[in-house]
Amino acid sequence: MKLALAALVATLTGTNAFMAPATTYGRGTVTSAAHSTSSAEGDRRTFLGQSAASTLALTAATSLGLPSAASAAASQQWEKVPIPFSDTVFAIDFDSPTHGYIVGARGSFAETNDGGSTWEPRSFSNLDAEEEITYRFQVVSFKDGEGWVLGKPTLLLHTKDGGKSWERIPLSPKLPGEPTGVLATGPNAAEMITSSGAVYTTTNAGRNWKAQVKETIDATLNRVSSSGVSGASYFTGSIVNEQRDSNGAYLAVSSRGNFFLTWEPGQDFWIPHNRGTPRRIQNMGFVRGDIKNGLWMTLNGGKLLVSPGNADLNAEEFPFEEANIKTGGYGITDVAWRTENEVWAVGGSNTMYVSRDNGKNFVFDKSANDIPGNLYNVKFFKEFGNMGWALGSSGLLLKYKGETSA
Repeated sequence: MKLALAALVATLTGTNAFMAPATTYGRGTVTSAAHSTSSAEGDRRTFLGQSAASTLALTAATSLGLPSAASAAASQQWEKVPIPFSDTVFAIDFDSPTHGYIVGARGSFAETNDGGSTWEPRSFSNLDAEEEITYRFQVVSFKDGEGWVLGKPTLLLHTKDGGKSWERIPLSPKLPGEPTGVLATGPNAAEMITSSGAVYTTTNAGRNWKAQVKETIDATLNRVSSSGVSGASYFTGSIVNEQRDSNGAYLAVSSRGNFFLTWEPGQDFWIPHNRGTPRRIQNMGFVRGDIKNGLWMTLNGGKLLVSPGNADLNAEEFPFEEANIKTGGYGITDVAWRTENEVWAVGGSNTMYVSRDNGKNFVFDKSANDIPGNLYNVKFFKEFGNMGWALGSSGLLLKYKGETSA
């Protein structure tokens, strides 16, 4: 399951900005979240006007006769699906092979009843039109007809009838941090995480929430010596890109991108880990949706690292290995495993890459090569025939169609 996306927008709009697709929850994975307020078009213009250093690097590569990603394109395995809005798409989820929802910026909300071939605009009856457009809907999660939508400024909505009606769920202003992700787990049940690392569960449709972690991340790191993890001691701030694997373990990155943390059910506190590189972390996630299979990490400059499985979760560092992926310096915003060996990575300027050897080597895919914008999220629904979706700026939604001739 995945939960949430938008700090990624920040990374694409500045060479030193941290970026991560907000929160991701895992059934397989529910992705979402938008931490940036920039418009999609503004993101694209800023991204295309990257730093002089990046430009020089690309120019140097060209002068050396290195093949560009476009020239090396060998596949086109995704197709664009029209949707009824042109704002950034932040999250997608299905509760059956045919029924699903997408949410996005400026109150964007759409539903499909044919497996995503067509999408119809929807609105919330308990929000008037002027109010709805002020929200950035960053998370949507469904299970067996029951669903949750999380927006920013903080807004939590719940449905028990497949989205026909929605109830606004009040949240305490005393919550540590802002809610960044929510996951439907069963009848009247859900799990929620905040930007301070607080994890809560409810079994009565959000009327009461029970804490799963004893204290917030900053409280833990300021109480316990974390001198072995760079940037962790005396930490103040928040976490971003909170992601949940299929068994309830969490992964998060410090807002400065200088270390990351993990938490598993039953642990009292989050555990900090070194990034093992001087480059800032852009985004992180789980290999095949399970922390036991390993982690992946993207860094500034278009780098992608993957760790082996069964790593020691109490260790200060993970044994990451760099993947062979030629991005030309464009940042990688998300990575997802479609099968045991087929892996997809997406990023700035709508770049897409595929690996056939479990993330060791990647080649370019030209599906979105001629579409302006940035891709922020890629997701596969293994429980529904392994259908895949890629989400991006300017109302971009791509559907996986599989191998075709180049």
